[in-house]
Amino acid sequence: MKETSLQCVLILISLLSFTTHQARLTVSPSSSQFFEGDFVSLSCEEDDSSAGRTLRRNTSKQQRTQCGDGWGRLAGSSCNISMMVYHDNGVYWCESKEGPISNLVNLTVTGGSVILQSPVLPVMEGDDVTLLCKTKTTPSNLPAAFYKDGSLIRKQPTGHMTIQHVSRSDEGLYKCDISGHGESPSSWITVTGEHTTTPPPTSTPPPTSTSSPDFSCVPLSLFSLVLTVSVISSVCVLVLVVLLVLLVRRQVQRKTEREELEMKSSTTANQRKQRKSSSCCPLSPEN
Repeated sequence: MKETSLQCVLILISLLSFTTHQARLTVSPSSSQFFEGDFVSLSCEEDDSSAGRTLRRNTSKQQRTQCGDGWGRLAGSSCNISMMVYHDNGVYWCESKEGPISNLVNLTVTGGSVILQSPVLPVMEGDDVTLLCKTKTTPSNLPAAFYKDGSLIRKQPTGHMTIQHVSRSDEGLYKCDISGHGESPSSWITVTGEHTTTPPPTSTPPPTSTSSPDFSCVPLSLFSLVLTVSVISSVCVLVLVVLLVLLVRRQVQRKTEREELEMKSSTTANQRKQRKSSSCCPLSPEN
């Protein structure tokens, strides 16, 4: 089924972003899906201060670019995007030189006519979660059908659905459909009950179309293995370069020492030859 093969990138991002961290990225309005032309504000929040934190993102065209560098406008600790466009699809996070990065947030921008408003951050077990199916030009209380992992959950006459007391079994890919208007993109909802730390972000491209791409799923362990091998390879290359430089310097030093030794030996031999010549052939006294 198409929904079960939806980009595993979103799943991996959510698995790496279970709960709150020292810093937290919040999105206003709280949604992971937006229409083209929508306004969104992203903020780096933490217990003490957000000073020194930088908001960055990865998209299909740019990697690790920060707010104000060709996208968004800084407003204190927030970054405002006045009109979302398709190229704003991507992964967003906060980071600093001193501390760990924040949770990762995947934002989807669609040119379609339907979006699903769902929690942009992981939700705690036992909480109630409300999903809202919205259209761009008509009231948001139209009848809508809600799907999880490609299977119909239920149809709601008012366009919103509440999942009460969520559990880990409620994790999955959700989308909605409004008859006569279309289908929303899919969003992954994460349910968590424990605190973990988010590792550094990877260069993860966002979706390349508003429909569900046909990616083949990659296990998280394989993803971690590839990342680890990449880091180890970079370190090995650096070590080899350093060793090569030291080897070249050592060879040059040895060559210089050898030339100096040969020069000294040649000088000593010449001196001995001169002394031998003067002692073997004394000058004859004059008569």
